Amino acid sequence: MPDISGRLRPSGRVAILVSRYNELVTTRLLDGALACCLDAGLRRDELDVVWLPGAFELGAAASAAAATGRYSCLVALGAVVRGDTPHFEYVAGEAARALSSVAVRHALPVGFGVLTVNTMAQALERAGGSAGNKGHEAAAAALETADAIAQLRAFDAAD
Repeated sequence: MPDISGRLRPSGRVAILVSRYNELVTTRLLDGALACCLDAGLRRDELDVVWLPGAFELGAAASAAAATGRYSCLVALGAVVRGDTPHFEYVAGEAARALSSVAVRHALPVGFGVLTVNTMAQALERAGGSAGNKGHEAAAAALETADAIAQLRAFDAAD
């Protein structure tokens, strides 16, 4: 088998799932994800943006999107900021678990752009501030993995 490495290029339609909770942060993550997809050669009409109430809902929406068979990858964006109660652990942990489950069950890349931070300042740093844009990074990871999977499937089909 040859070496296979995913490249940052289009391999089909992309769904970007975005939490409205902490929208100040998530809109910046979305900007980064869209910029990455457009820079990779996708057209805006190949990108579906799905807004959801919060990070907890990302898993169900990702599962529904994956089940359509329409997408080459998904990008999930959210921001969970630690507070004074254990709510943070439940939301962050369940969002990660659900998104991972969707990726494995459907063999579909899910770029994980859900920030789990202690403060809003940390979230803003990771949404286009000094720490870069994790939305851009999540989209790049999803696109590169989708390309690698497409190469694997093409290799398998050739046998």
